Amino acid sequence: MPKSLGKDSTCSIARSLEVLGDRWTLLILREALIEGSTRFQEFREALGVAPNLLTQRLAFLIDEGLMTRRTYQEEGTRARDEYVLTETGRTLNLVIAALSDWGRTRRPRPDGTSPSYAVGDTGTPVRLAFVTDTGDTVDAEQLVAHRTNDRDF
Repeated sequence: MPKSLGKDSTCSIARSLEVLGDRWTLLILREALIEGSTRFQEFREALGVAPNLLTQRLAFLIDEGLMTRRTYQEEGTRARDEYVLTETGRTLNLVIAALSDWGRTRRPRPDGTSPSYAVGDTGTPVRLAFVTDTGDTVDAEQLVAHRTNDRDF
C-alpha cells in the first residue's frame, strides 16, 4: 500500500497520505475512534467491506503502528484477535474530526450524521480551531501556509 506521492515525497502531507490515503483505512480508523470498534466483525458490519480487504487494511494499520493486535477469548469460543488503537492511532482523532467538520459544513446532507466531541470527564462540548500562542482563535480563511522544515517546529 505505501507509495511515494509526487515529486516532494518528503512533505508531511505526502508522508501522511502514504498511510492514510486509502478510504477504507480512514473508515476503519473512524469506527475505532468514534464507535470504539475493535473486533473484525464489528468493522465488517459497520463498513460492509470485503473480508480480504479488511484483513489487508488491519494488517497495514498494525505494520504502521496505528493499531495493535490482541488476543481475546469469550467463554465457550475460540481465541480471536481484536484490533486496538495505539497512542499514535488515537492521535488521529484530530484528523477524523477535521474531515468530519469539513464534510458537515462543505458537503452537507439532510440525512447526514457527524460525530460531536466533548471533554471526556465533564461532557463540555469542544470544536476544532486554529489558535495562536496567546490563545486567540483564528478563522481558517485568515490563514496563510508556508512550507517549513520539520526540524524547525
